[in-house]
Amino acid sequence: MSSSGKERPAAGARWTQTWLGGARSAGADLGYPGERLGLPEQGGGAVAGYGRRLLALFIDWGLSLLVASLLARVFELSPPERSLTTLLVFGVQAWVLVGLLGITIGKRICGIRVARLDGRPVGPVWGLARAVLLVAVVPALIWDRDHRGLHDRAANTIVVNL
Repeated sequence: MSSSGKERPAAGARWTQTWLGGARSAGADLGYPGERLGLPEQGGGAVAGYGRRLLALFIDWGLSLLVASLLARVFELSPPERSLTTLLVFGVQAWVLVGLLGITIGKRICGIRVARLDGRPVGPVWGLARAVLLVAVVPALIWDRDHRGLHDRAANTIVVNL
């Protein structure tokens, strides 16, 4: 009841709750990540979650830092050169390991891998395209409802559980 003594109609969801919460809060049924691609909801082959992907990224970045610091000591690199070396080591690691094996060290530890949607190996060409976009950072931050970043979409890949 308001101060004027009149009853207010029952308030529905605030307009901000629908657009801030995404399509699901507006009542749209989007299914689970990977459903459109024919992947299982859980277990092996299901779309990997954000947490595992982020942990794998941190592990791979940490290993790249170790390798880059060793290279910096051997070649006496300046601080800007060290930063660039870390980025290059990370990019080469992502390219070679994903392109040839479909997995990096961090992904293996976290129990996830990169797979092509058509079932074939990622390969060096698509691995390179994916790694270049991953190193560019921004494409990796833009995701779709199947948890695929622009780098995954460009290479026709998806990160799945082992």
